[in-house]
Amino acid sequence: MTQLFLEQALNGLQFGLMLFLLAAGLTLVFGIMDCINLAHGSLYMIGAYLVAACAQAADSFWIGLGCGVGATAVIGLLLELALFRQLYKRDHLSQVLATFALILIANEAVRMIWGAQPVMLNPPDALSGPVEIAGFFYPAYRLVLIAFGLAVSGLLYLLVAKSRIGMWVRAGASNREMTEALGINVRRLFTAVFAFGAGLCALAGGLLGPLLAVQVGMGEGVLILAFVVIIIGGIGSIRGALVGSLIVGTVDTLGRALLPLLLRAALPAEAASTLGPAIASILIYLLMAAILFFKPQGLFPARA
Repeated sequence: MTQLFLEQALNGLQFGLMLFLLAAGLTLVFGIMDCINLAHGSLYMIGAYLVAACAQAADSFWIGLGCGVGATAVIGLLLELALFRQLYKRDHLSQVLATFALILIANEAVRMIWGAQPVMLNPPDALSGPVEIAGFFYPAYRLVLIAFGLAVSGLLYLLVAKSRIGMWVRAGASNREMTEALGINVRRLFTAVFAFGAGLCALAGGLLGPLLAVQVGMGEGVLILAFVVIIIGGIGSIRGALVGSLIVGTVDTLGRALLPLLLRAALPAEAASTLGPAIASILIYLLMAAILFFKPQGLFPARA
């Protein structure tokens, strides 16, 4: 039982850190630009497909990851210039409708280019086996994802909390008009943040591609979790996105793994296997409701 708990705790940490890569860009776009981007999950899907295509063409996972992330950031840049600049001054209903249309367009475009069947994305050969940790074996690739997630989280923290660009970003999240009055070109800042968020989406999609199916519509489910993360952590807060991602990733993973085992003490095995994952999914939303009851602005709301 202890080994199972440790293994699932590592899985939860890995999932939470990958969720942070997705939620970080979304919370910046939502917090700074006040723009509800439902197509953020589509950038995650497009990034995963581009990483898979580039990895296959270059016969290297890491080259494919770099090319896919760069290409998705360029797509995000073009989307911001062509479409999202027109949406910033619109109401949230217009933003929801426009970005929902983008989801449908992206799904159909991906289906036309790569087909309806899932695309294979294999991890590097050197990371395909397990390694021994504290007496049990754990997949080496998942450990690399944890290290990668921690490194990117640290770099994001330094970029947002310690750099001049991060100061502009935090100022824009707190008071856009004052930031513009101080001479900051908020329009360019928006474009850079949007492209950066798209690149983070592709990074998450490419890294999770070998663990999950790279398929049409893969971004919709994870987008809901990303919104839960930024609501729990506080809109516009990188620190809140990190804490919220770890909470959601750990609760979801541990709940799906351990609840069926606990329920078997009182229910038949088949019923416990069905109810466990369902209750684990509900736990995330109950947790979000409880946090919002005590902290309506989230755990770490963005401040000046």
